[in-house]
Amino acid sequence: MGTSLSIPKTEKFSEDGENDQLRYGLSSMQGWRATMEDAHAAHLDVDSSTSFFGVYDGHGGKAVAKFCAKYLHQQVLKSEEYIAGDVGTSLQKAFFRMDEMMRGQRGWRELAVLGDKVKGFNGMIEGLIRSPRCSGDNKDQSDDDWTFEKGPHSDFDGPTSGSTACVAIIRNNLLFVANAGDSRCVISRNGQAYNLSRDHKPELAIEKERIYKAGGFIHAGRVNGSLNLARAIGDVDFKNNRFLSAEKQAVTANPDINTVDLHDEDEFMVIACDGIWDCLSSQQLVDFVRQELLLKTKLSEVCERVLDRCLAPSLAVGDGCDNMTMILVQFKKPVQTSAPAQEQSPSNEQGASEPRLEDN
Repeated sequence: MGTSLSIPKTEKFSEDGENDQLRYGLSSMQGWRATMEDAHAAHLDVDSSTSFFGVYDGHGGKAVAKFCAKYLHQQVLKSEEYIAGDVGTSLQKAFFRMDEMMRGQRGWRELAVLGDKVKGFNGMIEGLIRSPRCSGDNKDQSDDDWTFEKGPHSDFDGPTSGSTACVAIIRNNLLFVANAGDSRCVISRNGQAYNLSRDHKPELAIEKERIYKAGGFIHAGRVNGSLNLARAIGDVDFKNNRFLSAEKQAVTANPDINTVDLHDEDEFMVIACDGIWDCLSSQQLVDFVRQELLLKTKLSEVCERVLDRCLAPSLAVGDGCDNMTMILVQFKKPVQTSAPAQEQSPSNEQGASEPRLEDN
């Protein structure tokens, strides 16, 4: 059936981990889709006080999602803003940096090696054979080499495929969430679900205004009748207005940033792709997870149960036929909240607040 299988692939990739502050579990499943285009990142200790989690939902191929899973957190960590304590700005710059890095010869080659077809060639073979810098001596290439590497694809504008990106950084008692697309981050506070991200659909007023100003249109709920997302990494065909900045393109990688103080009442956080949210509301998922946590000790098993719960029994159902990826992060008690928020955070992290988006 084209992009779908006759029998779903229900094998799952799952893992668990923990440190002094939190424990996590994750699981991903291909489901009814012909290919798996989701990717994820889970790094408990990117530095002594910080954890990083991300879900990337690819469309038109898997390469952009895998690229983000490999490189986005690295770009956050190496930015001057992150080193200075401005986590929100470092996240925003890292999202835009993904689009920049995927251009040119090295961007093309990295996408190719990740396994997708790029400009009609088999990615792995073409990436290894055609690249002038594919030998083993390029392991220590600097960040500048993304711009200056030369080769037959030096004029590559970027991938026509794309990916959502929903990531969370937990630093001490602060939670930073950055989102572009319709993957979603939700926190459970005393059993109440709070959305920490907004699904970027073209019909939203702020998205619609930007799309029209960039010369695009919306048809059947899709940008230019094609893409059902208003923000994403990649998708170069929707970002080719040379008179506009990256954040003003019809489709932009510009993420919403939400910064929240963690409290003792915060139980867990979920980041998941829309394959989950198409089937369960934020509150339904929180309720389901809370019940499962009474029975399961491994968080990855809770995620697996959610995936099984959402999987459609047949293609005729509609919802539940997408790739599915879910990360569940449980906060260990007690969360340190003894000092006032303004004393815990440098000035450029002010704005930490109650979750600002509630799912009723």
